Amino acid sequence: MLSVGTKLAISAAAAAAIALTYFVLGNHGRPSAAPLVANQQMHQSGLPVPVAAVVKKSVPVYLDYVGAVEAIRTVTLEAKVTGYLLTQVAADGADVEHGDLLYRIDPRDYQAALDQAKAQEQKDVASRDYAAANAHRNELLSKHGDVSIDIYQQSVSTLHQAEAAIAADRAAIETAQINLSYTEIRAPFAGRLSRSQVHEGALINAAGTQLNTLVQLDPIYVSFNPPETDLAAIGKAQSAGPVAVEVMIGGDPTMRFSGMLSFLDNTVDRTTGTITARATIANPQQGLLPGQYARVRLHVGERPDALLVPQVAVGSSQLGRFVYVVGQDNKVEQRVVTLGRTVGDLVVVEKGVAEGEPVIVGNLQKLRPGAPVTSLPGQGQGGA
Repeated sequence: MLSVGTKLAISAAAAAAIALTYFVLGNHGRPSAAPLVANQQMHQSGLPVPVAAVVKKSVPVYLDYVGAVEAIRTVTLEAKVTGYLLTQVAADGADVEHGDLLYRIDPRDYQAALDQAKAQEQKDVASRDYAAANAHRNELLSKHGDVSIDIYQQSVSTLHQAEAAIAADRAAIETAQINLSYTEIRAPFAGRLSRSQVHEGALINAAGTQLNTLVQLDPIYVSFNPPETDLAAIGKAQSAGPVAVEVMIGGDPTMRFSGMLSFLDNTVDRTTGTITARATIANPQQGLLPGQYARVRLHVGERPDALLVPQVAVGSSQLGRFVYVVGQDNKVEQRVVTLGRTVGDLVVVEKGVAEGEPVIVGNLQKLRPGAPVTSLPGQGQGGA
């Protein structure tokens, strides 16, 4: 039998063990409430989203059209003289400079004609020399009455006829030289050849045998048709100075060319309500070719105080285009907007936002109006 002291000791030890167990279970045996608290705080603070402020600045004003590339000069190469084609010097499709030799016609007939004209001149020069001596002699004899005045006058006439013959010979020589030069067909300007229509050995007829086609590529024209409603803006831009033009081919960013508006017609087409315009474009690399379709952009001025937002901030719904704005209490507001033209990665907003408002530029698919968010300033890119 245990004594009263021993019973008290056992009771105290049991109480201490129970207290220790409760302490251990209370602090380590149950899951911690810290993650739940963190989740509640995150839910209350909202989804982190990148934002960008609506900016106000001047933007260029452009007018866009569809145009067609045209050569400034196009010429069909033809021969002025008849003969057999001796050589095609420039290859099909070659880029040539002004004065380059393209074709050579057999020159022998024309060289012979030139030699004959020169020989005739030499003959007539000799006849002129004799006629001059004879006229001088008869002049002296007529003074002493040894020859009649009529004979003297005939000798002077013969001299003048000889001089006229020499003048005709010189004209014949020049004609023969010109005809001989026509046996060489040269480029009248710098440009690019098409494919040849004749080949070596073919008989070239001066009546109109087409040899090839040459087009000028640098500079080059781009023609387009602005509507009459744009004439006021174009005219105002012209009054301020030369109107810059940018030409783009397809979607290739490297196919961009610059030039100036060089022609605006004086009559509006009544059937279409448009006017013919033309830009002259520098084309040193010959990337533009006649017949290509092109997008034409005219810079007609500057628009001050335009509101812009990143293009990635714009969404689309049945109501139209919209942006999400971080509103009061850091809650999402959906704004239906009216958009203008794009400026690089930005787009002009005509209506729907104000300068400095934070628009959301990422995580758009996770948002809804009224949802709480946390702004991440300075992150202007995000997936829409």
